[in-house]
Amino acid sequence: MTATDPALTALSSGWGALSLLHSRIEAHVERALQSGHGLSAREYSLLDVLSRQHDGDGGHLQMKQVADAVVLSQSATTRLVTRMEDRGLLSRYLCPTDRRGIYTNVTAAGLELLREARPTNDIALRQALDEAAGNPELASLVAAVEAVETSAQSA
Repeated sequence: MTATDPALTALSSGWGALSLLHSRIEAHVERALQSGHGLSAREYSLLDVLSRQHDGDGGHLQMKQVADAVVLSQSATTRLVTRMEDRGLLSRYLCPTDRRGIYTNVTAAGLELLREARPTNDIALRQALDEAAGNPELASLVAAVEAVETSAQSA
């Protein structure tokens, strides 16, 4: 394959469309969560991921797992968790079996904020997808996202 190969050009166009869809959705959801709940999309995502863990009251993850879940570097993850801990949304504690391990846990206040913000997130996501579906360049990607949603609901 060469740099001017049509397959590479199509692949690049597809990646550009996916990136555009992601950016539009994230910006729309970010505005809605910030204005309605003072919460960033990454903060919401972290609360959501932690709430789905089943090993404890609010669920917990090791810091590396947190970084992987919110797609941030270790240092950016530490800053995010510290900000959220300062707000009383998360707590950190040492692993009881390995003192080098640090876990992050969602607090009751974090779970409550997530409960309040979830409808805002869902509505903003639906609005962003509906808007993107009207763009011919993005419509097939929106259909793919919706197919995943439908598949998950039927499982």
